[in-house]
Amino acid sequence: MRRYIQFPKVEGEASRQAHADLPDGTYEREISKEGFFGPAAHLHHRHPPTGWTKFEGPLQPHAFDLTRASAACSSPWQAPLLLHNGAVQLRYWQLHGHMPALARNGDGDQLLFVHAGDADLFCDFGHLSLTTGDYVVIPRGTMWRIDCAGVALILMIEASNASFTLPEKGLLGPHAIFDAAMFDTPRINEQFRAQQSDTTEWRVEVKRRDAVSLITYPFNPLDAIGWHGDLTVVRINVRDIRPLMSHRYHLPPSAHTTFVADRFVVCTFVPRPFETDPGAMKVPFFHNNDDFDEVIFYHAGDFFSRDNIHPGMITLHPAGFTHGPHPKALGKVFKQSRAGTDEYAVMIDTRDPLEITASAREFEWTAYVDSWKAG
Repeated sequence: MRRYIQFPKVEGEASRQAHADLPDGTYEREISKEGFFGPAAHLHHRHPPTGWTKFEGPLQPHAFDLTRASAACSSPWQAPLLLHNGAVQLRYWQLHGHMPALARNGDGDQLLFVHAGDADLFCDFGHLSLTTGDYVVIPRGTMWRIDCAGVALILMIEASNASFTLPEKGLLGPHAIFDAAMFDTPRINEQFRAQQSDTTEWRVEVKRRDAVSLITYPFNPLDAIGWHGDLTVVRINVRDIRPLMSHRYHLPPSAHTTFVADRFVVCTFVPRPFETDPGAMKVPFFHNNDDFDEVIFYHAGDFFSRDNIHPGMITLHPAGFTHGPHPKALGKVFKQSRAGTDEYAVMIDTRDPLEITASAREFEWTAYVDSWKAG
């Protein structure tokens, strides 16, 4: 257990409660260790910490507009790799129709987030219907394929050489945010049995150490008649997630953690009421997360603390980059014009720096860093 140099202290004019009752005319900025879990200090500035006139160097943030992507591919391993490090890979996959071959990931668990479209998933464990807003966790080594009548847009998150697990919910108890009973699992149903009648030659594309091997069978290998155990594909929709709320305190992003993997977490922002205490902040506080890179995929709704951001975009804030609400949101720090948010977004916080691929650069909005400039 780490022994940080840690003791409470107040210097100058400061609020006693973080994210509430700020000194008049000030802007709060949080500096913390271990994301939002370790020792922290809250500084009160006379000017917005993002009020720069020029920002140069590799610490600049990035935004990628994936609505500009047009290339479709039938295999998930052909989907462009956007961001990655040794623990995680992010891909954006446009699937038109059906997969002609099965996929299998030998490098780690796969998390699919269905940004748009309806589809059918067939896997070792059976059949599962998918729709917009679904998270699907596919255990490492599972064979699977997807059929869709139209187009499916899917964010893929790989836990490289690791597994997706559930967060520790502590005093909240295991049923907060979502009950594990909400997970849906594949069924050995009529649709699954019907696809077994296809006795033509089938291929399986296996990704291992980022290389794809092809295995050919003279039969459909999704031929299970049943199974038992405590490992399977699971699905939950973002609309089934019940967010933590505090009417007197703006909760940090980590309170909305959905899945945990080695060296990164996946969080989900869903609609919630705004804080009602007059002194409580009602927008995200300024902070520079010095331990994690922060990625957000914007799925749906109005992103109340952002400007010029629309569904289908991804932002990357490198560790150490000071950020917070855009200028348009600063006038609503303590008073909002509506009762709550209506945004849906997926956040990935990675302990290790992320590499940006050439594929991602094709869709980059290079002026993103200037979006914090006043006026």
